[in-house]
Amino acid sequence: MRFDRVFSKVLLIFILVLGFVFFSSSFGVALQSSSSLYKGKPVKYIFWFIGDGMGLNHVYLTEAFLGRKSNSPSIEKLSFTQFPNVGLMTTYAADSYITDSASAITAMAAGKKTNDGVINMDPTLKFKYKSVAEEARDLGYKVGVLTSVSIDHATPAGMYAHQPSRNNYYAIALELFESNFDYFGGGGFLQPQGKDGKQKDVYEIAKEKGYKIVDKIEDFLKLRKGDNKIVAINPILDSSKALPYAINRLRGANLGLSLADFTKKAIELLDNPKGFFIMVEGGKIDWAAHANDAGSVIYDVLDFNEAIKVALEFYKKRPFETVIIVTADHETGGLSIGYAGTRYEVYLDVLSRQKISYDEFTKVVNEYKSKVKREEAKLSDLLPQIKEYYGLEILSPEVRKELENRAKAGDKEAKIRLQLALNESEIEELEKAFKLSMMDPKERPNDAKSYLLYGGYDPLTITVTRILNQKAGISWTSYSHTGMPVPVYAIGAGSYIFNGYYDNTDLYKKLMSLIGKDPYKDNVLSSAEVRELVFSK
Repeated sequence: MRFDRVFSKVLLIFILVLGFVFFSSSFGVALQSSSSLYKGKPVKYIFWFIGDGMGLNHVYLTEAFLGRKSNSPSIEKLSFTQFPNVGLMTTYAADSYITDSASAITAMAAGKKTNDGVINMDPTLKFKYKSVAEEARDLGYKVGVLTSVSIDHATPAGMYAHQPSRNNYYAIALELFESNFDYFGGGGFLQPQGKDGKQKDVYEIAKEKGYKIVDKIEDFLKLRKGDNKIVAINPILDSSKALPYAINRLRGANLGLSLADFTKKAIELLDNPKGFFIMVEGGKIDWAAHANDAGSVIYDVLDFNEAIKVALEFYKKRPFETVIIVTADHETGGLSIGYAGTRYEVYLDVLSRQKISYDEFTKVVNEYKSKVKREEAKLSDLLPQIKEYYGLEILSPEVRKELENRAKAGDKEAKIRLQLALNESEIEELEKAFKLSMMDPKERPNDAKSYLLYGGYDPLTITVTRILNQKAGISWTSYSHTGMPVPVYAIGAGSYIFNGYYDNTDLYKKLMSLIGKDPYKDNVLSSAEVRELVFSK
């Protein structure tokens, strides 16, 4: 009898354990299958940061650059790489493995694949999609759209516009003023009077639609909670109506406002009992990567990180009501830490010698070109500026010998200067590029080899940047985008749903679930909504 009782207890325990394992397994599967979407109370405060063109390699390069001062290979983590939830997102478009920003933002903001160049419309251009930002607006959230590039560029336009071409800048601007969003901040308008310069000025239209355009720092600083329908434009813009590259602060350039400044103001203006939805784009990460300018990439990633820190401070005060998502629309440039010319060696310290962005150095080249006759132009005239802004120099035998002796004795500065020294092959590259830069762009070769070498940029500028990158042990594969997946980082309420490996259209579903909307409901605009859009009038 005793044996029977013991056996019965053991059998019961076995059945309970087996049942628990089965239940746990089944429940785990259920959790796993439902965890891609948020089921809780709508999240009140949503920050969505998009580092345009910012692949994992751009992020890691920045962290390695920050960690370079240690005695051995190390990294210093950025604010968002310490978020508890990390995912990976595919980026292909409807017509290409390599997306552009228009099709990418359509996928992320509207949940639909479309062709490159198209914003919130289907590939046939028959249907228009409603973005998650528009959905949030209709639910009562205050909406802010911030960017370091022009406010009518593809990524910010993906929040409010519906266009067959991302290049319809004037039509996109008109849709901005129809959006009824509360705050726009960053760059200006690319075609304020249309492509031909004959259309009604968007500044006049802004006033008619109840928007106030602020483009002076003193007026920006005066903005207070309660001010609504604001378009804040940085007082200092480049030729593309974008904020200047952050790296130019290193030489004391006045850049006006930063992405962090615009983010602080967004929180101040938009904080309200119904919550807000804020999208912030670090757009010039992409532009720097297009130009294969690693130094400018690093400092714009750092600038982007500063804006994220602002959101983090807000999150710390309201952790159960706030979520922060950081991702990219695609990777740009095919960046790699590793270059055949340096074998396994990486010398990130040399990047600290760069003090100017590629576009600013091109201005230096063009200014020289305007003052000197072509037949009298000499590379040696620009070598002092190349040394000043990039640290690259030609060493005399005597100076080289001295630096070698100091380097052997452990002098770090001597080691860096030796690494930055130009060799004969590099000087030949610079001479060839210099001659092309002194030519009229229309006279330059337009063959495949020239594109591989210069990518359509100023030949001398791109060559200087490439040599510096290679000396650092960095290489690039493209002057455009790549088809690689991009990381997603998240913290806060519902942030666990961003773990895993998924498509960029799934990001829309996740964002929709955060605001309490059914992501599977068709988001094609109704005929009444289409009639309200200015481009259909």
